[in-house]
Amino acid sequence: MSTKRHFLFRILINIVLVLVLLLIIFYPKIKTKLNSGKSNEPMRTVGMRGGGEALYASGYLIQPVDMSELIYSTGTLMPDEEVDLSFETSGKVVGIFFAEGTTVKKGDLLAKINDKPLQAQLLKLDAQLKLTKEREFRQRQLLDRDAISRESYDQVATELQSIEADIKLIEARISETELRAPFDGNVGLRMISEGAIATTQTKIVRLVKNRPLKIEFSVPERYAGQIKPGFPLSFEVDGFEKPFSAEVYAVDPMVDINTRTIVARALYPNTNNELKPGRFASVQAVLSQIENTVSVPTQAIIPEMSGEKVFVYKNGKAREVKVKLGLRTASHVQVTHGLAFGDTLLTTAILQLRHELPVQLDTLVINTSNSEKSF
Repeated sequence: MSTKRHFLFRILINIVLVLVLLLIIFYPKIKTKLNSGKSNEPMRTVGMRGGGEALYASGYLIQPVDMSELIYSTGTLMPDEEVDLSFETSGKVVGIFFAEGTTVKKGDLLAKINDKPLQAQLLKLDAQLKLTKEREFRQRQLLDRDAISRESYDQVATELQSIEADIKLIEARISETELRAPFDGNVGLRMISEGAIATTQTKIVRLVKNRPLKIEFSVPERYAGQIKPGFPLSFEVDGFEKPFSAEVYAVDPMVDINTRTIVARALYPNTNNELKPGRFASVQAVLSQIENTVSVPTQAIIPEMSGEKVFVYKNGKAREVKVKLGLRTASHVQVTHGLAFGDTLLTTAILQLRHELPVQLDTLVINTSNSEKSF
C-alpha cells in the first residue's frame, strides 16, 4: 500500500510542476493582450495648440479629369455564315472533290452522288426532243397552208412542251446529286467517304465563313436605348495582347424576360483570319465620355437620408459639403454639384470626421493628367 501511495504522490507532483511551467511560459503573452485591449484608442490624434485634438486623415486634391461610362459583358465569336452540308437526294457517293480544312469558293463542286440512271433518262429525252421538234416544224408548215387542223398541231406542240418539261425535271434531279458550296468559306472535316450510301440526313461537311466574324453579347436592359447599329465597341480574346475593334450591326428587338438583358451583335472584319469562331470574348463598350469634370474616389462619399455628403479640408479643419452625383465607374464617381477644382477631399477616417473638426493631413493624393500620384 505504501508503494502505491508513493507512486500516486509522484504523479501528482509532476502534474503540478507541468502546470507551473505552462503558467510561466504563457503569462507574459496573456498579460500583453490584456494591456493592449485596455489601451486601444478610438482615433489617431495629435495635440494642437489651444488644447484641441486633430484627426489624421488622407486628402485627395481635385483636378479636372475625363470620365468614361463603360459597360463590360461577355460574348462569343460566331461565324458570319455556317452550314452543315448534305445532299438533297439519296445515293452512292462516287466522288469527293475537296480537301479538309481548305478554302472553297461559292459554286465549287464538293461531292457527287451516282447519277448514271438519270443521265440515261436525259439522253432518251434528248432524242425524243429532237424528233418532236422536227414533227412540230412540219406540222406548223402544214398549218400555215391549212393542210391540217389546228387541233392536230396543238397535240404535237403539247407533246414538245411535255418533253422539254421532263428534261428540266431530270436536270434538276441531276443537280441534286451534286453538292456545291453555297458561299465562300472554309470546309471542316468530312464525315463520309467515297462508296458510302448518303441520304438527305447524312452530314457531309461543315462550311464556315470566318470573314467577317460576329460577336454576340448581352447588355442590361437599361442600356437598350444606347446600344444601336453603328455603335463602336472593343473586345479582348485570350492569347492576344491588343484589343480588337468592332461595330454593332443588329440589336434584338425584345428584352429577354429571364435575364432582363438585350442581345446585340457586332461585326469584326477578321481580315487576316486570326480569330476563330466559338471563342470567348470580353466585350467593353464606352457609353459616354465626359471631359474636365470632378471625379472623386467612391469611398469618400457618405450616404444619408437626405442625399450624399463629403468632407473637404479647409484651414486645418474638416468641412461638411452636400454633393450631387453623376456618372459612376468601378472606383470613382462624378460630382456634378458641391465641389470645385482645387478642393482637398478627405478620403480616410470618414466615420470619425465631424464638421469643423481639426484635421492633420498625413497623405495627399493629387490627380494630374487623368492619373493619380500619391506622395
